[in-house]
Amino acid sequence: MKINTDILNIKIRDDLWLKPEYLNHKIISGNKLRKLKLNIAKSKTMGYHSLLTFGGAFSNHIAAVAQVGKDYGFNTIGIIRGEELRFKINENPTLKFAASCGMRLNFVSRESFRDKSSEAFLQKLKDEFGPFYHLPEGGTNDLAVKGCEEILTAKDANFDYICCPVGTGGTIAGLINSSKPHQKILGFPALKGDFLKTDIAKFAKKNNWILVNDYHFGGYAKINMELISFINRFKAEYNIQLDPIYTAKMMYGVLDMIHNEKFPSDARILAIHTGGLQGIQGMNMRLQEMNLPLIQ
Repeated sequence: MKINTDILNIKIRDDLWLKPEYLNHKIISGNKLRKLKLNIAKSKTMGYHSLLTFGGAFSNHIAAVAQVGKDYGFNTIGIIRGEELRFKINENPTLKFAASCGMRLNFVSRESFRDKSSEAFLQKLKDEFGPFYHLPEGGTNDLAVKGCEEILTAKDANFDYICCPVGTGGTIAGLINSSKPHQKILGFPALKGDFLKTDIAKFAKKNNWILVNDYHFGGYAKINMELISFINRFKAEYNIQLDPIYTAKMMYGVLDMIHNEKFPSDARILAIHTGGLQGIQGMNMRLQEMNLPLIQ
């Protein structure tokens, strides 16, 4: 898989720069590309012709796997949370895109979806779909973390703090493992819950990290007027689009911490933009239903 590595960090202010991982591929961008790279190579080596994974209605991971299948000749199967979505594919931009790439969408109840990691459930899927290479929800596994270790380069060694949004923990684990001894990694969870610490610790090889739990805006995919206004102001000022689920919450948090002097005055900070821009269209559909302003 080809990753565009010829991209430069973007200066936001004297003490804050942004790494635009959303520019590393025209479609399969950001951390999803990093997570899939080595998994796709392994699946080819093992002779698999099908990829199976899991996700929700507006999953960046589902969209990325669907595109990978189209580009690299894999059959793809998406196990989607929510049986009611079966009749709403054309109303959902992410699922519509995945289907257009050739992904076979299989809708299951939320109760069944919770069993996605159990051997019994996976065996049932193998019986139904035949042999497949299993990609977990969100894409995080050992190879995904190793792929994310390539995000930081030698040019990033002069930063003191590396900040990134956190979903399943694979991206921050990769950043932790590839960080320099003087660097501290700050993760900004997009969802509530202390379980992320345990998930990250399974893959992280260093202890130079913390989670900042003050900026999830109520939980996963939660949004309000304050965050919408921040996203639109940020784009107007810097011409950079932030996704509302992950990167916007991180950037809001980083700038708020700078404003409140939570970093040393001479700190150099690098924030990782992990992509996820495909989800904006779906979020705007929700905002319209809620009579809230749209993300521009």
